[in-house]
Amino acid sequence: MKKETKIIVGVLAGAALGATIALALSSDSTSDLKSKVSDFFADLLDASKDKLAGLADKATSVAEKVKDKVAEINA
Repeated sequence: MKKETKIIVGVLAGAALGATIALALSSDSTSDLKSKVSDFFADLLDASKDKLAGLADKATSVAEKVKDKVAEINA
């Protein structure tokens, strides 16, 4: 895992943990707390899926460029 990736994962994990602790210490009722935590993690999951989809598209694009360059070199 690259250094930048580790930093991003650490920041996301820290944000999730901080939000969970803040919600747990708030004066909301249990059902409100569960709803807020559930919504937060759903949003986090959606954002992660979007980032991974973008990364997959970029990887596919790079692979196609490499494939074209190899074909060009072999021709």
